[in-house]
Amino acid sequence: MAKGYWIVQSDINDMEQHQEYVRANRAVLGRYGARFLVRWGTQSIEEGTARARQVVIEFPDFAAATSCYRDPEYAAAHALRIGAAEGDVVIVEGYDGPQPVLLAEPGPGAGL
Repeated sequence: MAKGYWIVQSDINDMEQHQEYVRANRAVLGRYGARFLVRWGTQSIEEGTARARQVVIEFPDFAAATSCYRDPEYAAAHALRIGAAEGDVVIVEGYDGPQPVLLAEPGPGAGL
């Protein structure tokens, strides 16, 4: 079964208030089996634009990802983020199909 993901980009305006949001969302994320895959690491914008911070959160499936976002406890936590950060959130179903086959070790300049 394909997993579900939150893909989040944000610009933090008030770090102290944003930390309150982070503390408030921990329990509800945990109840839905969330796991951080990306959380504010070094980034290199190769195409287009991006906000200052990127987060990717994995859930067991798409239903868990959407249910968590719509949970009243998360809504209460999310209210703490309003004003502290501006952002974009996309909930997406993962891909569970065929993958590229590695024919040779990638070398310098190997493309995508």
